[in-house]
Amino acid sequence: MAGSDGVSLGFVTNEEAAVGADRIVKEYKPGRWTGVENALMSVLVRAGLVPNSFLLTTKGRKTGRMRSNPVTIVEHDGRRWLVAPYGPVSWVHNARAAGRVGLTRRLDVCHYAIREASAVEAGPVLQRYVAVAAATRNYFRADKGAPVEQFVAEASRHPVFELIPIGSDAGPAPSH
Repeated sequence: MAGSDGVSLGFVTNEEAAVGADRIVKEYKPGRWTGVENALMSVLVRAGLVPNSFLLTTKGRKTGRMRSNPVTIVEHDGRRWLVAPYGPVSWVHNARAAGRVGLTRRLDVCHYAIREASAVEAGPVLQRYVAVAAATRNYFRADKGAPVEQFVAEASRHPVFELIPIGSDAGPAPSH
């Protein structure tokens, strides 16, 4: 789920990488195969074969073109949340600029306004995210059994957005 700009995030220093004696946090760097991986994952997500996953569509803040990335959505306290496990990658900047996103799964497309969560609000959402999105756990300092305070502490590294249905999508959230 690479940012389209291909830039390394570099948000973990060597001193920050070691957590406790054993926990090393991976730094997100798009590789040679990232585009191929995203394309394959997008097909699987669009078909509804990956649990809790959707195809996120944002409008490019510079180009105005529509961009798509597979994402995992979590539910917490009766609300739906979008998490950026790799930090402020391109889709995060695009979503912030547009203030809205689209989510697609199978033939369903829903549009949402977004609201960025505070660190205190994001902590429990990140904790839930790590519990369901195993593939991204190595990008978090806190492991899945950590107390919520550890997730609050790293919320600045992983933006979290509440998804607020807009337009005809404002009814009950679809169950996917």
